Amino acid sequence: MIKITRIKKNLTKFTFPRLSGTEFELKAFNKLKQEIEDLNLEFEVQKFTFSTFYSRIYPKISFFSVSLMLFLFYLTIFVTMSLILGIILFSIVIISVLLTRKPEKIQFISKLNSQNLLVKIKSISDDIKNKDRIVLFTSHLDSKGQRFRIKTRIRIIKLWFYTSIILTVIIILKILILGFELMFYVIGLFPVILNMFASILILLNTTNNSSEGAVDNASGIVCNLEMLHYYNIPENRLTNYNMWFLFTGAEECGTMGIRHFYNNLENFDPDKSIAFDFESITNYIILFPGGKEIDHAKDINYLLLNNNRNLAIKNHSTNRIFGTHSDGGFLGDKGFQGYGIGGAGAHAYMHTSNDTIDKVNPPILKRLCLVLTDALKKHDSNFFK
Repeated sequence: MIKITRIKKNLTKFTFPRLSGTEFELKAFNKLKQEIEDLNLEFEVQKFTFSTFYSRIYPKISFFSVSLMLFLFYLTIFVTMSLILGIILFSIVIISVLLTRKPEKIQFISKLNSQNLLVKIKSISDDIKNKDRIVLFTSHLDSKGQRFRIKTRIRIIKLWFYTSIILTVIIILKILILGFELMFYVIGLFPVILNMFASILILLNTTNNSSEGAVDNASGIVCNLEMLHYYNIPENRLTNYNMWFLFTGAEECGTMGIRHFYNNLENFDPDKSIAFDFESITNYIILFPGGKEIDHAKDINYLLLNNNRNLAIKNHSTNRIFGTHSDGGFLGDKGFQGYGIGGAGAHAYMHTSNDTIDKVNPPILKRLCLVLTDALKKHDSNFFK
């Protein structure tokens, strides 16, 4: 059964700073492994190494290089030198982009170790027609603190993005319309200052181990564990789906854990399966669709939104908040059917020292788990008739 006492206990257990690739993340992993061993369940540990380049260094290089290029072309002083520097900076950006097409393959700068833990529970029926039809629950184990909170970072990135577009237009017009250089210098002065200001703030943002990560993502861990406890009881299992429970490492460092899981994935058909990513759950539940949903995902979506547990759930139009990444967003980009499950207002606490246990509502977590079990049971019994 779904138990609020266990939810509270596990919430306390996993609320502590646990930065990716550190002894603190490993501590969280070992606590989780002990929970699974106590349930006498078999599990798979997926160890991997990753670099901090993609998450912590690449954005700084890219944003600042583009800002410098725009600044040089805006000035158009020492044209030859500006052109050479512009080519060098452009080459740096292109090389960085090419390197980060497969960020999980990068193995330089700061190389760290992490791991995923995967539990598989079989369908109640041995005659399940599609062995690759899975319900996948995911949640990430790590947390992080940053100098600027998420809302501030999003605003900084948007400021940089919009001023970069404006500057590009001004530079092009300055080149095409001769005789009005002074006017374009004046028009471009304010956006060039704002663009450099945003770029400097991006450089100043740092990652640390200051956040206890209660909302992000102890809330998700305990929901995933509670669902695992529930489906570990044979009579609660589904007939038409096998169940997978994935706990990822290094999500806060470029979604490295889910990338490693995906690259080694076997016997999972995204068109037949459904994935739920528990990510930063507070009071008001929001579903973040993974993309174009097919019939079975739409059916579950309807059952969740029209639950009889008096739990308010709202669909969000996109799976990605501007400038952020998540395991659910990655899976959605890869064509997985399903939903990220988060909470409104979580961004006010995430990645800060204010992400403490009092920001999480255990009764809401319990009702969410109950709604999910209700929806999956109805879907499993009615959809496949």
